Amino acid sequence: MSLQGRTLAIRGSVECVEDVLIEGRIDGHIWNEHHVVTIGADAAVTGDIVARQIMVRGAVEGTLMATGRVDIMDEARVTGRVLSSTLMLADGALFNGKAEPQHLEAALKVARHRRSETAAPPPAAKAGGSANRAG
Repeated sequence: MSLQGRTLAIRGSVECVEDVLIEGRIDGHIWNEHHVVTIGADAAVTGDIVARQIMVRGAVEGTLMATGRVDIMDEARVTGRVLSSTLMLADGALFNGKAEPQHLEAALKVARHRRSETAAPPPAAKAGGSANRAG
């Protein structure tokens, strides 16, 4: 799957179930826990990314959580936290933040919990509540 085009702009969360290439701008979180997220050279993401593997060639501001590895390539600009057991920072890459592999499992639990809360439907109205009654 790819979200391509320099003029592409998404405001809100993106959830994927396959490898994805991002081009353009995303203001929101990217959830792709079991697959690869690639941020293209012309892309900009403001938000957290959860994936098996994350490769950044463009700009990201947020937390990157990968169960596999995070690759910050030579043309990339990343500001935020990286939570992954493996981090590759290429010559020329700009990284302003913290690498915290020891917090990966806890951060994933929190992210999964928050995701399940936002995905849950609103609670149903209770019987005998304040519904209008004819009569």
